[in-house]
Formats: sequence, structure tokens, C-alpha cells
Amino acid sequence: MLSRVFASAVLGVEARTIGIEVNVDIGIGYHLVGLPDNAIKESNYRIAAALQNNGYKIPGKKITINLFPADLRKEGSAYDLTLATGILVASGQIQPVLSLDSYMIMGELSLDGSVQPIKGALPIALNARKMGFTGFILPRANAQEAAIVEGLHVYGVNNLEEVVGLMQGKGSVQREVVDLEKTFYEEQKEHDFDFSEVRGQETIKRCMEVAAAGGHNIILIGPPGSGKTMLARRLPSILPPMTLSEALETTKIHSVVGKISSSGVITQRPFRSPHHTISDVALVGGGSYPQPGEISLSHNGVLFLDELPEFKRGVLEVMRQPLEDREVTISRARFTVSYPCSFMLVASMNPSPAGYFIDGDSKGMNSPNEVRRYLGKISGPLLDRIDLHVEVTPVPFEKLAETRKGEESAVIRKRVVAARALQTQRLKKEQGVHYNAQMNTRHIRKYCSLSPESQRLLKSAMDRLNLSARAYDRILKVSRTIADLAHSDTIQGDHIAEAIQYRSLDREGWLA
Repeated sequence: MLSRVFASAVLGVEARTIGIEVNVDIGIGYHLVGLPDNAIKESNYRIAAALQNNGYKIPGKKITINLFPADLRKEGSAYDLTLATGILVASGQIQPVLSLDSYMIMGELSLDGSVQPIKGALPIALNARKMGFTGFILPRANAQEAAIVEGLHVYGVNNLEEVVGLMQGKGSVQREVVDLEKTFYEEQKEHDFDFSEVRGQETIKRCMEVAAAGGHNIILIGPPGSGKTMLARRLPSILPPMTLSEALETTKIHSVVGKISSSGVITQRPFRSPHHTISDVALVGGGSYPQPGEISLSHNGVLFLDELPEFKRGVLEVMRQPLEDREVTISRARFTVSYPCSFMLVASMNPSPAGYFIDGDSKGMNSPNEVRRYLGKISGPLLDRIDLHVEVTPVPFEKLAETRKGEESAVIRKRVVAARALQTQRLKKEQGVHYNAQMNTRHIRKYCSLSPESQRLLKSAMDRLNLSARAYDRILKVSRTIADLAHSDTIQGDHIAEAIQYRSLDREGWLA
């Protein structure tokens, strides 16, 4: 007897329908075809034990299982429940009242028949709706995640017996229902970190506000204990709240790697802080079976690289193209996958190997040549993609001892949201450009025009401070953001002057 059930394979952040045909015929043997990996080949042992422990059995006949399309490699243990259901139906052990052609079934089986969570439940659910499936049967732990897809009947099950009961129209398994908008807005809670907890550092907080308002990448340069990490961790608290579409896009990526909260949807902007020993594959994604890397897990959020020169140079260099394209493409012989990676890069570093500026008073001071070698670990093309270079100095005791709280993140966020709204309105006719950091040279020439007076000021500053040519566009983009924060339609001289202050590493003689 022949049965056909359906599942899905996740490629990148999208899913593709997989059909599974099970044929039980006269003879002996268990044959699995259609490019399964080792985890699927081993599934017959898990399935046999699960069926045996729930009052069913693997038929003592010839079982042929075909996974189609046959030229697409299938991987993982999430097909266990699909295969088990197909075997039960093909061998006549259950008579389903549900139409198997209308339901997608996925889950990993334990030997006692319990169903374990899977990865990629959200993209699979989206694909099921797109392909016209009525419902999706999957592990209870993934039910809320899949149920945020409207128009799809989602059933979360705990074990094989519940699946059989559901197939036969019995049992007590209820459809999982989630009000996406209600869940999304209820889960938008206060951040764990707030800028009001930061003592002093008013200039740096202003710089972080500018970075958040324009989506600019930023590098913080200062000695140990000056507050670089503390400031970076508070940046998400002043970024604009996620929109529902951003939340779904971010949730899809985290779903693929199995990192989803109990509510099923990510409502806070991600903050990722990988260790400096990370490999290039772990950072940008890839592997034998490609998975998203840290830059994709930071999508719509912040990627924080602490102690930037300690990262391997090759690891940092692979970020150059994703920073520009806001997408990373992983190519293999048989397939190519793409992951979105539109994130804010926040980096921090010491000004020298000893950790201090060259000011003549610091203990353990390095020579200028040692400092140049240290800074030389970061390539010019990578620095060229960072708009703001800011020096962070230690906070004096008087500021640390203050009991008065600083400005709260909620207040700063209001100004950031207002500035972003101006940018969105200005750039609404530009495809894929929503805020100032995304502007290219053409956009800069169009939207960042300067008055003759401002042009003279910028030229004078670049000549006097020996700023590099690559700093020119960056200064214009940042000054446009500063003007937006001031609700100014035009870029004024004071906006240019402030933007110039945020290019420390471009100044000739900065090490002196």
C-alpha cells in the first residue's frame, strides 16, 4: 500500500516543500532514497522503537521510502514524525480521517514516542500557507512560533499517540491560536539597560544618539574601564522599536537556528556580542549545511565586537561586503543561500596594546610604532565602512560620585524616532534605503548638499586636520543625521563641525 505525507526543508531562511512516499509491499527490507543525510538514515531505529513502545510496529515487509524532489539533499531528524505517520498509514495500522495531502507533519521522535522540538518552524509554516496546506502538525514546543502565521491550522503535539488521535479525529489536541499583534505589543517590555545609569560621558552619549538616529556604524576607542562596553549594551534601548514586519523577518532567522523565545516572536532588537576567537564561518554563516552567522542573527539589531584588533584579520575582512550589501550569500557546489544582515556595527578597542593613549603619563605606555602595528590589524577598507570614530576617556571621580541620574533612554529614543521619521519621508522614493547610513554616493550628492559657507568650513577642516578623502562622504552622512536631530532641512556649519569631531582615526597625527 502507498501513502504520501508532506514536510519541509529549510534553505537559508526560506522553506521548500518535501514530499515523502511510503510503499509497503511483499518482501523484506527498509529502503530510504532521495538524498537523505545520516540523521535521516538512522531514523528507522528511532521510529521502530517509538512505534513498538506505543502499541504499533514496523511491518515485516519491504518498505520503500522516497523523499522528493530526489535531487535536493534532506538533513536533520525533523522528518521522524513524518516518516512514522507515512509507515502507519501505508501499513494500514491507522485509517486517517484528515486528508494527508492538506497537512504538513514534522517532528523528531524519542524512543518512547515523545516529540522533540525542531528548527525553522516559522519559515516552514509560512511555506505551508504559501503552498496551500490547511494545517501543520508539529511539536508542542514550536506551536506558538508556527501559530503566528495567519490562515494555517497549527496543532502542537507532545507524543506519537496524540498525532495518531488527531489523524483519526480523536483525542484532545486543540488548534494553537495566537493573536500576533497582541502578542507583539505585549512583549515589547522595558530594556534591561538604560542610559540613565551612565555617569558622565555626555559627549559619548550624544554620539551614540547620532549613531542610532542614522543607523551609523561606530567604533569606540578608549582605555580599559572607560565605559565602552557599558555604552554599547545600552544602544538597543534608544533604537526605534521594531515594526511587526521587522520582528517577523528577525524571528525567521532565529527560528532557523532554533533560538526562539516562548512567545514565538522576537520583539526586541537583537544584541549580539561574539568572542574575539570566533571563526569567519561562525561570524558570517556557512558550514557544510549552511547556517546563519552572528551578522545575520544581528539583523535589525546591533553587532558588538569588543576588542576589535584581537579578532583575526581574516574574520574581520569577510564582513566588508555584507556591511555594504546588507546581505550575505553562501555558495556551495549544489546550492546557494542568502541571509539578510542589516545591522549596526558597534566596535570597541583600546588605543594601544597596553590599553592607554600616548599622553606621557600612562604606565606601560607603548611606542608609536607598537601602536601603529596594533591599529594596523584593522584594515582601511573596514574602517571606511565605520562612520563614527570616537575617543572615550575615563570618567572622573566627581562624575562617578554623582547621585543624579542621567537622561533616560526613553527620552533619547523619542528624538531618535523623530529623526528616523524625517529620513524615511525624505528617502521614500529610494528603493531599499530607509535611513542615512544606507545612502550611497548618489544619494549623498542629492540629499546632503551644502551651502557655500558650509562647503568652505568642511574644506578648511579637512585641510587643517589632514582628514582623509574617504572621510568626506562619511562626514556628510553624519552631518545629515545631526541636522535631522535638530529638525533642520539644511546642513548647517555647526552640524558639519560636530560630524568632523567624530572622525578621530582619520586625523593625521592622532597617535601623537
